[in-house]
Amino acid sequence: MFPKGLTCSGSAASMLLIGLLIGLGANLDRVSGDVGLVHRRFEYKYSFKPPYLAQKDGTVPFWEYGGHAIASSENVRIAPSLRSQKGAIWTKQRTNFDWWEVEIVFRVSGRGRIGADGLAFWYTSEKGSYLGDVFGSSDRWVGLGIFFDSFDNDNKHNNPYISAVLNDGTRQFDHQNDGATQLLSGCLRDFRNKPFPTRAKIEYYNNILTVLFHNGMTNNDQNYEMCFRAENVVLPKSGYFGLSAATGGLADDHDVFHFLTTSLHIPGQFKEEPAPGEDAAKLTQEYQDYQKKLELQKEEYRKEHPDEHKDDLDSLFEDFNERELRQIWEAQTNTFEQLRTLSSKLDEVIGRQERTLGLLSVSAQAGGAASAGAGAPPPQIAAGGAGSTIMRHEVDALLQNQNVMVQTVREIRSIIGEVHARTDSILNNQARAPTAQVQTGGYDVQSLMNEMRDGMNQVRQGVAGVAQRLQTGPQAQGSVQCPTQNCLSLTAFLVAIVVQLLVMLGYSMYRDSREAQAKKFY
Repeated sequence: MFPKGLTCSGSAASMLLIGLLIGLGANLDRVSGDVGLVHRRFEYKYSFKPPYLAQKDGTVPFWEYGGHAIASSENVRIAPSLRSQKGAIWTKQRTNFDWWEVEIVFRVSGRGRIGADGLAFWYTSEKGSYLGDVFGSSDRWVGLGIFFDSFDNDNKHNNPYISAVLNDGTRQFDHQNDGATQLLSGCLRDFRNKPFPTRAKIEYYNNILTVLFHNGMTNNDQNYEMCFRAENVVLPKSGYFGLSAATGGLADDHDVFHFLTTSLHIPGQFKEEPAPGEDAAKLTQEYQDYQKKLELQKEEYRKEHPDEHKDDLDSLFEDFNERELRQIWEAQTNTFEQLRTLSSKLDEVIGRQERTLGLLSVSAQAGGAASAGAGAPPPQIAAGGAGSTIMRHEVDALLQNQNVMVQTVREIRSIIGEVHARTDSILNNQARAPTAQVQTGGYDVQSLMNEMRDGMNQVRQGVAGVAQRLQTGPQAQGSVQCPTQNCLSLTAFLVAIVVQLLVMLGYSMYRDSREAQAKKFY
């Protein structure tokens, strides 16, 4: 029958039924290898999962934990990343079914290259301790232990390793050899520091133990691969499920997110038990009492803190998903702001470019219209005349000419400053000489003349180089050139420099002669 409000044609219903049968048959083949249907039932009293995994008082419903284990709303940290830590979590009730399937979602992570000691799954006739010697649980157990061992005790370089060990309560676990002498089966799989949580699916049906493993490299929760399969495995008919972990000299965080248990039943022997009315009524009454108690506590808090505007203290904290969403939103917001700023700047640059091109095109059209009205080709009007046009390459050539002229003026200024500095140094050296008497044609005058001659040669070479650059540079090919009637000729510039130097030389000789005459009176 279909749910109320849904209708389906005969062909569609047949196809849907065939698909369900195929899916159930494939699931059965994977579990037991037999042809037929396997009845599956989720057992909530032997499971836990987020959110609200742990209650506000720290307890996990239907489970009990101890040692160094820590329970939160998102996971159970069986053993933290500290040295010599042990912890475990066990179901409160024994199982009331023979065959089962358990799916564990966990993460083993640490900062070291290797970790220790590992995580263990238990199905035993009695609960183990919380500070035991075998991965945080008791030794000499009765039942099954599946160990996710991350430390290489036997130094065979075969860890991390997943192994299954059966014990009848008489054997002690062989730590030195990582249980190799007691091994039922196992596989070499790396489960540390994966980008996504790793998964293990443990199935026990018709005395066949199957372990499937998900390596945590993808986010696809169905990407399992076979670890091992063992037949003729006899386990206790009723037992406890448990998880334990331990650290040694090295340390890892051992976090478990999901522990989902499903009971498997042989076809024809499964009888669906109706939910007892008394238990349902009891749970409903407990829920209503809890809601009333919560409302009373909120009302008391409002009366004690009338200035507070936030009634729910849980809103002050954020979980992992909220934090991740907030970080993503902030990153996207910052990216959007940066893109909007860049877009505005780009629009501004494009606007300036369009305005410049518009002015140039308007000038060109005005000049073309004037020349077309006269019936003659565009006249070559001198710069500054009315109706003159200027092209882009002419503007570029004009700017290049201006840059070259500015650079030339700077070079000439540096050369003149160097000559002036040398002249001052010569005069200072001459003033500090033992005798300030100036001899005509003497050594000081000769050295001064040589220095001035060298300075004049450097000035001449610099000016010649600048003139050659102006004549051969790329700006010489432009249509805009420097007007000849406004430029300073080379001869006039050299004459001015020579006159300046002669005046400086005459003043220097005059000052030296006056100082020599003044010293005669001492």
